[in-house]
Amino acid sequence: MKILQELLSELEENLQKYEIFEEIDFKISKTADFDYQINNLVKYQNHEKINSISENFSSILSQSNNIEKFEFADNLFINLKLNLNKISSFINNLEETNLVQDSKRILIDYGGPNIGKPLHVGHLRSLNIGRSLKKLNELIGNKVTTDIHLGDWGMPVAQIISFCELNEIDIKSLSADQLIDIYPQSADLYKNSEEFKKQAQIINKKLNQSEKEVINKWEFLRKISIEDLKKTLKILNHDFDLWHGESSVNHLIEPMIESLKKEGKVDYDEGALVSTEDADPKILITKSDGSYLYLTTDLATILDRLDSNDFDTTLYVVDSRQKLHFEQLFKTVEYFNFEKRDFTHVDFGTINDEEGKPFKTRDGGTKKLLSLYDDTFKYINKINENIDNETIHKLTNTVLTYSDLLTNRKTDYKFNIKKFTNISGKTGIYIQYAQVRAKKILNKSKINLDNKELSISTISERNLIISLLNLELYIKQSITFNEPHHLANYLYEVCNLFNVFYQEENILSLDNHELKTSKLLLTKYFLDNINLVFNSLGLEPVDEM
Repeated sequence: MKILQELLSELEENLQKYEIFEEIDFKISKTADFDYQINNLVKYQNHEKINSISENFSSILSQSNNIEKFEFADNLFINLKLNLNKISSFINNLEETNLVQDSKRILIDYGGPNIGKPLHVGHLRSLNIGRSLKKLNELIGNKVTTDIHLGDWGMPVAQIISFCELNEIDIKSLSADQLIDIYPQSADLYKNSEEFKKQAQIINKKLNQSEKEVINKWEFLRKISIEDLKKTLKILNHDFDLWHGESSVNHLIEPMIESLKKEGKVDYDEGALVSTEDADPKILITKSDGSYLYLTTDLATILDRLDSNDFDTTLYVVDSRQKLHFEQLFKTVEYFNFEKRDFTHVDFGTINDEEGKPFKTRDGGTKKLLSLYDDTFKYINKINENIDNETIHKLTNTVLTYSDLLTNRKTDYKFNIKKFTNISGKTGIYIQYAQVRAKKILNKSKINLDNKELSISTISERNLIISLLNLELYIKQSITFNEPHHLANYLYEVCNLFNVFYQEENILSLDNHELKTSKLLLTKYFLDNINLVFNSLGLEPVDEM
């Protein structure tokens, strides 16, 4: 924690004198009347020099101007209470305090839609988590690139082209909506008609051989699909740096396979090409008919990214059902001796309806993401008839984003529109209402807050200040574990503390100018810092509620 950096460094240096080399374990305290706790000494209770260590810690803490008081619990937890006399500069510069000295190049692979299909409810979590991890890493100074990683090649494309040929449909006359209707029909026909399946396989072979006529049809399908996807993503306030996909690396696959054959890293097994690594089950690189798997294109994608040398870490934000795939991918990358990089599967659970079942349309199909947006928009509009459409739009995206990020990404959750739009619950509507309150009171005051000092007159003020300082810890926790729910829960907590502070008295009617100015300054700090959190979670503040 930057405000206590010198103190924590001094404590760490003291531990080193006793051959203990570790970072100070610094956490938010759950003990009443204290703000933080240090846990390092708990595991050294039987250390032969624990009394000397404790005395040195006590001496260092006693001399710190940033510590108002401290105590050693029986088990050697150390509880700390902060001295807040000169705290304004730290609250005012929380964005700067989060910057890292050694920035990383991070590539985030998320979204992953297929061309010819609309974004559906199942894409929501990947989009929200991916965007938040992007913004959080940018906040601390990392260089981030995002790639939507389209499913835009192979048999699904061949099925669509074959279906159009069978039904004498001019592909270049298709709209995105017509293409969306054709996709499931072609997939069903592929499963149920052997003749159609053979034709699709022929088209797929022509696609892989880059036959001009087939490539022209594919290019059109890709173009109208991407245009439609971008329209949906714009409504939901998402965008991407790269629109690469399986097609981007198709030309790399054969050279990659030939190189792996020469190195003895792959071999044939009953017609299929498998990794020669001792693994159970064997790791397939191509099927017996020579067709590629997701693993094949993912390996080629990694090679392509390594060639551009623009990342240190790759985060794959993909649901938990793909856990085995990524375990095999990362194991295979290591076995194939690709250049060393960090790879992480950021897995997540599913979003379900109020009954805990997968979202479906009335006819049993997969629910489109835009349909969920429309349902939420209409519900909010119905209970807020006096609010303009742009505000309703922002509130709708707030509900779809905040409700999603609030849940630990590793667990499933139920989307309950009534619960998630409650103004007094742990909801996106509640946090929007808190920031609107702060904005309005500052706009009405018309007091210049430049160069003003903060003074603490109530417990609610102190609690709010400590909570603002804790932002740094929650950002670190969210980034370390790739878990935005820590920051989302923090946002509710700090908004709740602001509302307690706000309701304590009518700030604008205070006669004491210094007291009024201090309270307004705290309101400004609250607003500035939650705007930082809003942005980090992918939320847009509204001006009215």
